[in-house]
Amino acid sequence: MSNAHPILTRNAWEPDPSTRSFTPTNPSTGDPIPDAYPISDRATLQQLAIAGARAAESLNHTAPETIARFLETHAQLIDNRRDSIADMAHAETGLSRSPRLVEIEMDRTIDQIRQGASCVRDRSWVSARIDTRLNLRSMFEPLGGAVLTIGPNNFPLAYNAIAGGDFVAAVAARNPVIAKAHPLHPGTSRLLAQCALDASNECDLPVGSIQMFYNCDPEDGLALVRMREISAVGFTGSRSAGLALKQAADETGTPIYLELSSINPMFLLPHAVQAHTETIAEMIAESMLSASGQQCTCPGLIVLDDSNASDALIECVQDQLTNTQPQIMLSRAGVEHLHDSVSKIINHGARVLIGAKPIESSAARYAHTLLQTDANAFLDQPDAFQSEMFGVAALIVRCTHPDQFTQIARELEGNLTGTIHAEPQDEPIRESLARVLRTRIGRLIHNGVPTGVHVTPATVHGGPFPSTGHPGFTAVGLPTSIHRFAALRCYDRVEQSHLPAELRDENPTGSMLRCINGLLTHSDADEC
Repeated sequence: MSNAHPILTRNAWEPDPSTRSFTPTNPSTGDPIPDAYPISDRATLQQLAIAGARAAESLNHTAPETIARFLETHAQLIDNRRDSIADMAHAETGLSRSPRLVEIEMDRTIDQIRQGASCVRDRSWVSARIDTRLNLRSMFEPLGGAVLTIGPNNFPLAYNAIAGGDFVAAVAARNPVIAKAHPLHPGTSRLLAQCALDASNECDLPVGSIQMFYNCDPEDGLALVRMREISAVGFTGSRSAGLALKQAADETGTPIYLELSSINPMFLLPHAVQAHTETIAEMIAESMLSASGQQCTCPGLIVLDDSNASDALIECVQDQLTNTQPQIMLSRAGVEHLHDSVSKIINHGARVLIGAKPIESSAARYAHTLLQTDANAFLDQPDAFQSEMFGVAALIVRCTHPDQFTQIARELEGNLTGTIHAEPQDEPIRESLARVLRTRIGRLIHNGVPTGVHVTPATVHGGPFPSTGHPGFTAVGLPTSIHRFAALRCYDRVEQSHLPAELRDENPTGSMLRCINGLLTHSDADEC
Protein backbone atom coordinates (compact mmCIF):
# COMPACT_ATOMS: atom_id res chain seq x y z
CA MET A 1 0.00 0.00 0.00
CA SER A 2 1.40 3.42 -0.94
CA ASN A 3 1.82 6.27 1.54
CA ALA A 4 -0.93 8.25 -0.15
CA HIS A 5 -3.90 10.24 1.04
CA PRO A 6 -6.99 8.09 1.72
CA ILE A 7 -10.10 8.21 -0.42
CA LEU A 8 -13.56 9.18 0.83
CA THR A 9 -15.81 6.15 1.00
CA ARG A 10 -18.78 5.14 3.13
CA ASN A 11 -18.68 8.39 5.15
CA ALA A 12 -15.03 8.07 6.16
CA TRP A 13 -11.49 8.55 4.88
CA GLU A 14 -10.16 5.06 4.20
CA PRO A 15 -6.77 3.96 2.82
CA ASP A 16 -6.87 2.94 -0.81
CA PRO A 17 -5.36 -0.55 -1.23
CA SER A 18 -3.62 0.54 -4.43
CA THR A 19 0.18 0.45 -4.45
CA ARG A 20 0.28 3.16 -7.15
CA SER A 21 0.04 6.89 -6.62
CA PHE A 22 0.70 10.24 -8.30
CA THR A 23 2.04 13.60 -7.15
CA PRO A 24 0.69 16.94 -8.45
CA THR A 25 2.96 19.71 -9.73
CA ASN A 26 2.97 23.42 -8.99
CA PRO A 27 2.63 24.98 -12.49
CA SER A 28 4.10 28.28 -11.27
CA THR A 29 7.44 26.69 -10.41
CA GLY A 30 7.47 23.30 -12.10
CA ASP A 31 8.20 21.71 -8.73
CA PRO A 32 6.27 18.71 -7.39
CA ILE A 33 3.87 19.29 -4.51
CA PRO A 34 4.92 16.85 -1.75
CA ASP A 35 1.62 14.99 -1.48
CA ALA A 36 0.81 11.56 -2.89
CA TYR A 37 -2.65 10.49 -4.01
CA PRO A 38 -3.74 6.94 -4.89
CA ILE A 39 -4.61 5.63 -8.34
CA SER A 40 -7.64 3.48 -7.52
CA ASP A 41 -8.10 0.09 -9.17
CA ARG A 42 -11.27 -1.43 -10.58
CA ALA A 43 -12.12 -3.37 -7.43
CA THR A 44 -12.05 -0.18 -5.34
CA LEU A 45 -14.25 1.62 -7.86
CA GLN A 46 -16.69 -1.29 -7.72
CA GLN A 47 -16.92 -0.94 -3.93
CA LEU A 48 -17.65 2.77 -4.28
CA ALA A 49 -20.40 2.03 -6.78
CA ILE A 50 -22.00 -0.61 -4.55
CA ALA A 51 -21.94 1.71 -1.53
CA GLY A 52 -23.47 4.51 -3.60
CA ALA A 53 -26.25 2.28 -4.90
CA ARG A 54 -27.12 1.19 -1.38
CA ALA A 55 -27.21 4.79 -0.21
CA ALA A 56 -29.62 5.60 -3.04
CA GLU A 57 -32.30 3.44 -1.46
CA SER A 58 -32.26 5.57 1.69
CA LEU A 59 -31.68 8.93 -0.01
CA ASN A 60 -34.79 8.33 -2.10
CA HIS A 61 -36.80 8.71 1.11
CA THR A 62 -34.68 11.36 2.82
CA ALA A 63 -36.62 14.51 3.69
CA PRO A 64 -35.95 17.49 1.41
CA GLU A 65 -35.18 19.56 4.48
CA THR A 66 -32.27 17.25 5.33
CA ILE A 67 -30.85 17.59 1.82
CA ALA A 68 -31.24 21.37 1.96
CA ARG A 69 -29.49 21.52 5.33
CA PHE A 70 -26.63 19.39 4.00
CA LEU A 71 -26.09 21.73 1.06
CA GLU A 72 -26.26 24.83 3.25
CA THR A 73 -23.84 23.32 5.76
CA HIS A 74 -21.45 22.32 2.96
CA ALA A 75 -21.55 25.88 1.61
CA GLN A 76 -20.94 27.39 5.05
CA LEU A 77 -18.00 25.11 5.78
CA ILE A 78 -16.41 26.05 2.44
CA ASP A 79 -16.96 29.71 3.31
CA ASN A 80 -15.38 29.20 6.73
CA ARG A 81 -12.33 27.56 5.15
CA ARG A 82 -12.05 29.69 2.02
CA ASP A 83 -8.52 30.91 2.72
CA SER A 84 -6.96 27.46 3.09
CA ILE A 85 -8.90 26.12 0.11
CA ALA A 86 -7.86 29.08 -2.07
CA ASP A 87 -4.22 28.68 -0.98
CA MET A 88 -4.24 25.05 -2.06
CA ALA A 89 -6.02 25.79 -5.36
CA HIS A 90 -3.52 28.55 -6.15
CA ALA A 91 -0.57 26.23 -5.52
CA GLU A 92 -2.04 23.45 -7.66
CA THR A 93 -3.38 25.49 -10.60
CA GLY A 94 -1.43 28.76 -10.77
CA LEU A 95 -4.72 30.66 -10.93
CA SER A 96 -4.54 33.95 -9.07
CA ARG A 97 -5.42 33.63 -5.40
CA SER A 98 -7.12 37.04 -5.37
CA PRO A 99 -9.51 37.95 -6.75
CA ARG A 100 -10.00 34.82 -8.90
CA LEU A 101 -10.01 32.06 -6.29
CA VAL A 102 -10.60 33.49 -2.84
CA GLU A 103 -13.35 35.85 -3.98
CA ILE A 104 -14.79 35.36 -7.48
CA GLU A 105 -14.82 31.60 -7.94
CA MET A 106 -15.27 30.88 -4.23
CA ASP A 107 -18.33 33.13 -4.05
CA ARG A 108 -19.81 31.51 -7.15
CA THR A 109 -19.25 28.05 -5.70
CA ILE A 110 -20.86 28.90 -2.38
CA ASP A 111 -23.75 30.73 -4.03
CA GLN A 112 -24.67 27.86 -6.37
CA ILE A 113 -24.65 25.38 -3.47
CA ARG A 114 -27.00 27.65 -1.54
CA GLN A 115 -29.19 28.07 -4.61
CA GLY A 116 -29.42 24.28 -4.75
CA ALA A 117 -30.60 24.22 -1.13
CA SER A 118 -33.31 26.79 -1.94
CA CYS A 119 -34.52 24.70 -4.88
CA VAL A 120 -34.71 21.61 -2.70
CA ARG A 121 -36.77 23.45 -0.09
CA ASP A 122 -39.09 25.02 -2.65
CA ARG A 123 -39.65 21.64 -4.43
CA SER A 124 -41.08 23.28 -7.56
CA TRP A 125 -38.16 21.83 -9.54
CA VAL A 126 -39.86 18.38 -9.48
CA SER A 127 -42.41 19.72 -12.02
CA ALA A 128 -45.35 17.96 -10.38
CA ARG A 129 -48.32 17.42 -12.72
CA ILE A 130 -51.71 16.29 -11.53
CA ASP A 131 -54.77 15.26 -13.53
CA THR A 132 -57.54 14.90 -10.94
CA ARG A 133 -60.11 13.55 -13.42
CA LEU A 134 -57.99 10.53 -14.38
CA ASN A 135 -56.04 10.45 -11.11
CA LEU A 136 -52.75 10.52 -13.03
CA ARG A 137 -49.77 12.21 -11.41
CA SER A 138 -46.11 12.61 -12.36
CA MET A 139 -42.93 14.27 -11.12
CA PHE A 140 -39.14 14.13 -11.28
CA GLU A 141 -37.57 11.80 -8.70
CA PRO A 142 -34.09 10.43 -7.84
CA LEU A 143 -32.53 8.08 -10.36
CA GLY A 144 -32.09 5.16 -7.96
CA GLY A 145 -28.31 4.77 -8.17
CA ALA A 146 -25.12 6.77 -7.82
CA VAL A 147 -24.18 9.75 -10.00
CA LEU A 148 -20.55 9.89 -11.13
CA THR A 149 -19.26 13.47 -11.37
CA ILE A 150 -16.00 14.22 -13.18
CA GLY A 151 -14.74 17.78 -12.88
CA PRO A 152 -12.40 19.70 -15.21
CA ASN A 153 -8.94 21.16 -14.70
CA ASN A 154 -9.82 24.83 -15.18
CA PHE A 155 -12.37 25.51 -12.40
CA PRO A 156 -11.03 23.86 -9.24
CA LEU A 157 -13.93 25.20 -7.15
CA ALA A 158 -17.05 26.05 -9.17
CA TYR A 159 -16.86 22.89 -11.30
CA ASN A 160 -15.21 20.67 -8.73
CA ALA A 161 -16.65 17.17 -8.71
CA ILE A 162 -17.51 17.39 -5.01
CA ALA A 163 -18.63 21.03 -4.75
CA GLY A 164 -19.47 22.28 -8.25
CA GLY A 165 -22.61 22.52 -10.31
CA ASP A 166 -22.94 18.84 -11.24
CA PHE A 167 -22.48 17.84 -7.60
CA VAL A 168 -25.14 20.30 -6.44
CA ALA A 169 -27.64 19.23 -9.10
CA ALA A 170 -27.14 15.52 -8.38
CA VAL A 171 -27.50 15.92 -4.61
CA ALA A 172 -30.50 18.25 -4.98
CA ALA A 173 -32.26 15.41 -6.81
CA ARG A 174 -31.42 13.16 -3.80
CA ASN A 175 -28.80 11.05 -5.58
CA PRO A 176 -25.61 9.77 -3.95
CA VAL A 177 -22.48 11.11 -5.64
CA ILE A 178 -19.18 9.46 -6.50
CA ALA A 179 -16.82 12.32 -7.31
CA LYS A 180 -13.64 11.86 -9.32
CA ALA A 181 -11.14 14.55 -8.38
CA HIS A 182 -9.06 16.08 -11.15
CA PRO A 183 -5.39 15.02 -10.88
CA LEU A 184 -4.21 18.62 -11.38
CA HIS A 185 -5.85 19.76 -8.13
CA PRO A 186 -6.32 16.74 -5.85
CA GLY A 187 -5.48 18.67 -2.68
CA THR A 188 -8.17 21.25 -3.40
CA SER A 189 -10.67 18.45 -3.95
CA ARG A 190 -9.56 16.81 -0.68
CA LEU A 191 -10.29 20.00 1.27
CA LEU A 192 -13.68 20.41 -0.38
CA ALA A 193 -14.45 16.75 0.26
CA GLN A 194 -13.70 17.26 3.94
CA CYS A 195 -16.34 20.01 3.97
CA ALA A 196 -18.80 17.64 2.32
CA LEU A 197 -17.98 14.85 4.77
CA ASP A 198 -18.37 17.11 7.80
CA ALA A 199 -21.69 18.40 6.44
CA SER A 200 -22.86 14.85 5.69
CA ASN A 201 -22.09 13.69 9.21
CA GLU A 202 -23.71 16.73 10.78
CA CYS A 203 -26.90 16.19 8.76
CA ASP A 204 -26.81 12.39 9.12
CA LEU A 205 -26.95 11.53 5.44
CA PRO A 206 -27.05 7.80 4.65
CA VAL A 207 -23.66 6.06 4.57
CA GLY A 208 -22.27 6.18 1.04
CA SER A 209 -24.09 9.35 0.01
CA ILE A 210 -20.89 11.31 -0.65
CA GLN A 211 -17.74 9.56 -1.90
CA MET A 212 -14.60 10.60 -3.78
CA PHE A 213 -11.54 9.04 -5.39
CA TYR A 214 -8.59 10.81 -6.98
CA ASN A 215 -7.56 8.97 -10.11
CA CYS A 216 -7.74 5.69 -12.00
CA ASP A 217 -6.57 4.12 -15.24
CA PRO A 218 -8.76 5.15 -18.20
CA GLU A 219 -10.03 1.61 -18.77
CA ASP A 220 -11.03 1.29 -15.12
CA GLY A 221 -12.88 4.60 -15.35
CA LEU A 222 -14.79 3.32 -18.38
CA ALA A 223 -15.60 0.14 -16.45
CA LEU A 224 -16.99 2.26 -13.62
CA VAL A 225 -19.28 4.08 -16.05
CA ARG A 226 -20.59 0.70 -17.26
CA MET A 227 -21.40 -0.57 -13.76
CA ARG A 228 -25.12 -1.01 -13.18
CA GLU A 229 -24.89 0.87 -9.88
CA ILE A 230 -24.09 4.09 -11.80
CA SER A 231 -27.29 5.87 -12.82
CA ALA A 232 -25.82 8.93 -14.58
CA VAL A 233 -22.55 10.69 -15.34
CA GLY A 234 -21.66 14.38 -15.43
CA PHE A 235 -18.39 15.22 -17.21
CA THR A 236 -16.53 18.39 -18.13
CA GLY A 237 -13.25 17.99 -20.01
CA SER A 238 -11.67 17.13 -23.32
CA ARG A 239 -13.61 15.93 -26.33
CA SER A 240 -11.59 12.73 -26.67
CA ALA A 241 -12.10 11.67 -23.06
CA GLY A 242 -15.76 12.67 -23.12
CA LEU A 243 -16.52 10.66 -26.24
CA ALA A 244 -14.85 7.57 -24.77
CA LEU A 245 -17.00 7.94 -21.66
CA LYS A 246 -20.10 8.43 -23.80
CA GLN A 247 -19.43 5.24 -25.72
CA ALA A 248 -19.12 3.33 -22.45
CA ALA A 249 -22.29 4.90 -21.04
CA ASP A 250 -24.26 4.19 -24.21
CA GLU A 251 -23.42 0.50 -23.91
CA THR A 252 -25.49 0.32 -20.74
CA GLY A 253 -28.00 3.08 -21.51
CA THR A 254 -26.60 5.27 -18.74
CA PRO A 255 -27.43 8.98 -19.18
CA ILE A 256 -24.26 11.04 -19.55
CA TYR A 257 -24.03 14.82 -19.72
CA LEU A 258 -20.89 16.13 -21.37
CA GLU A 259 -19.25 19.51 -21.77
CA LEU A 260 -16.53 19.01 -24.35
CA SER A 261 -15.20 21.93 -26.39
CA SER A 262 -16.19 25.30 -27.80
CA ILE A 263 -14.54 28.07 -29.82
CA ASN A 264 -17.27 30.62 -28.98
CA PRO A 265 -17.33 32.61 -32.26
CA MET A 266 -17.57 36.40 -32.18
CA PHE A 267 -18.95 38.21 -35.25
CA LEU A 268 -17.98 41.89 -35.35
CA LEU A 269 -20.13 43.61 -37.95
CA PRO A 270 -18.72 46.59 -39.89
CA HIS A 271 -20.58 49.53 -38.37
CA ALA A 272 -20.03 48.22 -34.84
CA VAL A 273 -16.29 47.97 -35.51
CA GLN A 274 -16.22 51.53 -36.89
CA ALA A 275 -18.20 52.98 -33.97
CA HIS A 276 -16.54 51.10 -31.09
CA THR A 277 -13.09 50.03 -32.29
CA GLU A 278 -11.14 50.44 -29.07
CA THR A 279 -13.98 49.40 -26.76
CA ILE A 280 -14.54 46.10 -28.58
CA ALA A 281 -10.81 45.43 -28.77
CA GLU A 282 -10.45 45.96 -25.03
CA MET A 283 -13.40 43.67 -24.33
CA ILE A 284 -11.93 40.91 -26.50
CA ALA A 285 -8.45 41.18 -24.99
CA GLU A 286 -9.79 41.13 -21.45
CA SER A 287 -12.01 38.14 -22.26
CA MET A 288 -9.12 36.21 -23.84
CA LEU A 289 -6.79 36.95 -20.94
CA SER A 290 -9.22 35.86 -18.25
CA ALA A 291 -7.81 32.78 -16.48
CA SER A 292 -5.04 32.63 -19.11
CA GLY A 293 -7.66 31.76 -21.72
CA GLN A 294 -8.45 28.48 -20.00
CA GLN A 295 -12.21 28.88 -19.93
CA CYS A 296 -14.79 26.96 -21.91
CA THR A 297 -16.26 30.30 -23.03
CA CYS A 298 -13.02 31.95 -24.14
CA PRO A 299 -13.42 33.59 -27.60
CA GLY A 300 -11.45 31.47 -30.06
CA LEU A 301 -12.84 32.67 -33.40
CA ILE A 302 -13.21 36.34 -34.32
CA VAL A 303 -14.89 37.20 -37.62
CA LEU A 304 -14.82 40.74 -39.04
CA ASP A 305 -14.58 42.51 -42.36
CA ASP A 306 -11.52 43.58 -44.35
CA SER A 307 -11.43 47.31 -43.57
CA ASN A 308 -9.22 49.97 -42.02
CA ALA A 309 -11.37 49.98 -38.88
CA SER A 310 -10.89 46.22 -38.54
CA ASP A 311 -7.14 46.67 -39.03
CA ALA A 312 -7.16 49.16 -36.15
CA LEU A 313 -9.18 46.83 -33.93
CA ILE A 314 -6.85 43.89 -34.56
CA GLU A 315 -3.81 46.08 -33.89
CA CYS A 316 -5.37 47.19 -30.60
CA VAL A 317 -6.01 43.60 -29.51
CA GLN A 318 -2.44 42.67 -30.50
CA ASP A 319 -1.00 45.54 -28.47
CA GLN A 320 -2.95 44.60 -25.34
CA LEU A 321 -2.00 40.94 -25.60
CA THR A 322 1.64 41.70 -26.37
CA ASN A 323 1.93 44.17 -23.49
CA THR A 324 0.54 41.70 -20.96
CA GLN A 325 2.83 39.14 -19.35
CA PRO A 326 1.66 35.60 -20.18
CA GLN A 327 0.02 34.05 -17.15
CA ILE A 328 0.65 30.68 -15.60
CA MET A 329 -1.26 27.91 -17.33
CA LEU A 330 -2.69 24.95 -15.47
CA SER A 331 0.04 22.51 -16.45
CA ARG A 332 2.97 21.86 -18.75
CA ALA A 333 0.79 19.32 -20.54
CA GLY A 334 -1.72 22.12 -21.16
CA VAL A 335 1.01 24.21 -22.78
CA GLU A 336 1.93 21.32 -25.06
CA HIS A 337 -1.69 20.68 -25.98
CA LEU A 338 -2.22 24.36 -26.79
CA HIS A 339 0.88 24.41 -28.99
CA ASP A 340 -0.34 21.32 -30.85
CA SER A 341 -3.72 23.00 -31.49
CA VAL A 342 -2.12 26.26 -32.64
CA SER A 343 0.32 24.39 -34.91
CA LYS A 344 -2.53 22.44 -36.50
CA ILE A 345 -4.28 25.64 -37.55
CA ILE A 346 -1.04 27.17 -38.82
CA ASN A 347 -0.36 24.05 -40.86
CA HIS A 348 -3.70 24.56 -42.60
CA GLY A 349 -2.66 28.01 -43.78
CA ALA A 350 -3.34 30.48 -40.98
CA ARG A 351 -0.83 33.30 -40.62
CA VAL A 352 0.78 34.11 -37.26
CA LEU A 353 0.20 37.68 -36.09
CA ILE A 354 1.72 37.23 -32.63
CA GLY A 355 2.85 34.40 -30.38
CA ALA A 356 2.35 30.76 -31.35
CA LYS A 357 5.14 29.35 -29.18
CA PRO A 358 5.77 28.12 -25.63
CA ILE A 359 7.82 30.32 -23.35
CA GLU A 360 11.07 28.82 -22.10
CA SER A 361 10.55 28.80 -18.36
CA SER A 362 10.20 26.48 -15.39
CA ALA A 363 6.65 27.79 -15.17
CA ALA A 364 3.88 26.66 -17.54
CA ARG A 365 3.48 29.63 -19.91
CA TYR A 366 2.56 30.14 -23.57
CA ALA A 367 2.94 33.29 -25.65
CA HIS A 368 -0.32 35.13 -26.30
CA THR A 369 -1.37 34.16 -29.80
CA LEU A 370 -3.38 35.62 -32.67
CA LEU A 371 -3.68 33.82 -36.01
CA GLN A 372 -5.38 35.10 -39.14
CA THR A 373 -6.94 33.74 -42.31
CA ASP A 374 -9.52 34.91 -44.84
CA ALA A 375 -13.11 33.83 -45.25
CA ASN A 376 -12.47 31.90 -48.47
CA ALA A 377 -9.79 29.79 -46.80
CA PHE A 378 -12.03 29.15 -43.80
CA LEU A 379 -14.95 28.12 -46.00
CA ASP A 380 -12.69 25.78 -48.02
CA GLN A 381 -11.72 23.79 -44.91
CA PRO A 382 -14.00 24.80 -42.01
CA ASP A 383 -13.34 21.70 -39.93
CA ALA A 384 -9.60 22.34 -39.88
CA PHE A 385 -10.03 25.89 -38.58
CA GLN A 386 -12.39 24.98 -35.71
CA SER A 387 -9.96 23.25 -33.37
CA GLU A 388 -10.27 24.57 -29.83
CA MET A 389 -7.11 26.39 -28.68
CA PHE A 390 -7.36 26.17 -24.89
CA GLY A 391 -5.40 29.23 -23.82
CA VAL A 392 -4.87 32.85 -24.85
CA ALA A 393 -5.18 32.16 -28.56
CA ALA A 394 -7.70 33.06 -31.25
CA LEU A 395 -8.15 32.81 -35.00
CA ILE A 396 -9.21 35.96 -36.85
CA VAL A 397 -11.16 35.50 -40.09
CA ARG A 398 -11.46 38.44 -42.49
CA CYS A 399 -14.54 38.75 -44.75
CA THR A 400 -14.56 40.61 -48.06
CA HIS A 401 -18.31 40.30 -48.64
CA PRO A 402 -21.23 40.69 -46.17
CA ASP A 403 -22.67 37.30 -47.11
CA GLN A 404 -19.55 35.60 -45.80
CA PHE A 405 -20.53 36.28 -42.18
CA THR A 406 -23.58 34.06 -42.55
CA GLN A 407 -21.71 31.53 -44.68
CA ILE A 408 -19.14 31.09 -41.93
CA ALA A 409 -21.86 30.71 -39.30
CA ARG A 410 -23.47 28.01 -41.43
CA GLU A 411 -20.25 25.95 -41.30
CA LEU A 412 -19.81 26.12 -37.54
CA GLU A 413 -19.98 23.13 -35.21
CA GLY A 414 -22.05 23.40 -32.05
CA ASN A 415 -20.77 25.92 -29.50
CA LEU A 416 -21.63 27.05 -25.99
CA THR A 417 -21.87 30.70 -27.05
CA GLY A 418 -22.00 32.94 -30.09
CA THR A 419 -21.56 36.73 -30.03
CA ILE A 420 -22.65 39.44 -32.44
CA HIS A 421 -21.52 43.07 -32.23
CA ALA A 422 -23.80 45.21 -34.35
CA GLU A 423 -25.12 48.74 -34.83
CA PRO A 424 -28.56 49.52 -36.34
CA GLN A 425 -26.93 49.99 -39.75
CA ASP A 426 -25.72 46.37 -39.57
CA GLU A 427 -29.26 45.02 -39.24
CA PRO A 428 -29.54 43.25 -42.64
CA ILE A 429 -26.37 41.23 -41.91
CA ARG A 430 -27.21 40.76 -38.24
CA GLU A 431 -30.66 39.34 -38.95
CA SER A 432 -29.52 36.67 -41.40
CA LEU A 433 -26.46 35.88 -39.28
CA ALA A 434 -28.44 35.49 -36.05
CA ARG A 435 -30.98 33.23 -37.74
CA VAL A 436 -28.24 30.76 -38.70
CA LEU A 437 -26.09 31.19 -35.59
CA ARG A 438 -29.00 30.63 -33.21
CA THR A 439 -29.23 26.90 -34.00
CA ARG A 440 -25.50 26.36 -33.51
CA ILE A 441 -25.05 27.81 -30.02
CA GLY A 442 -26.53 27.60 -26.55
CA ARG A 443 -26.22 31.27 -25.51
CA LEU A 444 -26.54 34.16 -27.98
CA ILE A 445 -24.77 37.35 -26.87
CA HIS A 446 -25.21 40.83 -28.31
CA ASN A 447 -22.48 43.46 -27.91
CA GLY A 448 -20.66 41.60 -25.14
CA VAL A 449 -18.14 38.81 -24.61
CA PRO A 450 -18.72 35.11 -23.96
CA THR A 451 -16.72 34.83 -20.71
CA GLY A 452 -18.64 35.26 -17.48
CA VAL A 453 -21.42 32.75 -16.77
CA HIS A 454 -24.09 33.89 -14.33
CA VAL A 455 -25.63 31.26 -12.06
CA THR A 456 -29.32 32.13 -12.42
CA PRO A 457 -32.43 30.16 -13.46
CA ALA A 458 -32.35 31.86 -16.89
CA THR A 459 -28.78 30.82 -17.74
CA VAL A 460 -28.07 28.17 -20.37
CA HIS A 461 -24.58 26.72 -20.28
CA GLY A 462 -24.95 24.10 -22.95
CA GLY A 463 -25.31 23.81 -26.70
CA PRO A 464 -25.20 21.48 -29.70
CA PHE A 465 -22.48 18.87 -30.12
CA PRO A 466 -19.51 19.07 -29.72
CA SER A 467 -19.90 21.79 -27.12
CA THR A 468 -21.97 19.32 -25.10
CA GLY A 469 -23.33 15.83 -25.55
CA HIS A 470 -26.98 16.94 -25.59
CA PRO A 471 -28.45 20.34 -26.58
CA GLY A 472 -31.51 20.00 -24.33
CA PHE A 473 -29.78 20.54 -20.99
CA THR A 474 -27.72 23.10 -19.09
CA ALA A 475 -24.85 22.51 -16.67
CA VAL A 476 -25.39 25.91 -15.02
CA GLY A 477 -28.66 27.45 -13.90
CA LEU A 478 -30.73 26.01 -11.08
CA PRO A 479 -33.27 24.49 -10.92
CA THR A 480 -33.13 23.47 -14.61
CA SER A 481 -29.76 21.76 -14.27
CA ILE A 482 -31.19 19.35 -11.67
CA HIS A 483 -33.30 17.59 -14.30
CA ARG A 484 -30.19 15.96 -15.78
CA PHE A 485 -29.98 13.75 -12.72
CA ALA A 486 -33.65 12.95 -12.18
CA ALA A 487 -36.15 10.46 -13.59
CA LEU A 488 -39.69 11.42 -14.65
CA ARG A 489 -42.07 8.96 -13.00
CA CYS A 490 -45.84 8.56 -13.11
CA TYR A 491 -48.45 7.37 -10.57
CA ASP A 492 -51.65 5.94 -12.07
CA ARG A 493 -54.67 5.82 -9.70
CA VAL A 494 -52.41 5.49 -6.64
CA GLU A 495 -54.07 6.23 -3.30
CA GLN A 496 -53.23 9.51 -1.58
CA SER A 497 -51.47 7.82 1.34
CA HIS A 498 -49.10 6.03 -1.05
CA LEU A 499 -48.17 9.08 -3.12
CA PRO A 500 -45.10 11.27 -2.66
CA ALA A 501 -46.02 14.38 -0.73
CA GLU A 502 -45.47 16.52 -3.83
CA LEU A 503 -48.26 14.69 -5.70
CA ARG A 504 -50.90 14.58 -3.01
CA ASP A 505 -53.90 16.87 -3.22
CA GLU A 506 -52.58 19.09 -0.45
CA ASN A 507 -49.67 21.32 -1.41
CA PRO A 508 -46.84 20.10 0.87
CA THR A 509 -45.26 23.52 1.33
CA GLY A 510 -48.19 25.81 0.62
CA SER A 511 -46.08 27.62 -1.97
CA MET A 512 -44.75 24.85 -4.24
CA LEU A 513 -45.72 25.47 -7.88
CA ARG A 514 -47.52 22.54 -9.53
CA CYS A 515 -49.46 21.99 -12.75
CA ILE A 516 -52.96 20.84 -11.81
CA ASN A 517 -55.45 20.10 -14.57
CA GLY A 518 -53.35 22.15 -16.96
CA LEU A 519 -52.95 25.21 -14.73
CA LEU A 520 -49.81 26.27 -12.87
CA THR A 521 -50.87 26.98 -9.31
CA HIS A 522 -49.89 27.05 -5.66
CA SER A 523 -53.31 25.78 -4.64
CA ASP A 524 -54.34 22.36 -3.36
CA ALA A 525 -55.64 19.96 -6.00
CA ASP A 526 -59.18 19.86 -4.61
CA GLU A 527 -59.40 23.62 -5.18
CA CYS A 528 -58.67 23.38 -8.91
